Amino acid sequence: MVAGKKSLKVTLIRSLHGRLAAHKACAQGLGLRRMHHSVMVEDTPCTRGMINKISYMIKCEEVG
Repeated sequence: MVAGKKSLKVTLIRSLHGRLAAHKACAQGLGLRRMHHSVMVEDTPCTRGMINKISYMIKCEEVG
């Protein structure tokens, strides 16, 4: 991550099995691969949109 930029810790808490293809694509775009997998992403409008779309499947925490 770039110094000074805010980042988010995103964790997948619900399964991708049986979800809409667009929701699976958002999870893949964020870098989430499996249940309880966490990734750090930059806080940008693009990532916020993906997070909002699959908010029912993830837990999001602001870091730094």
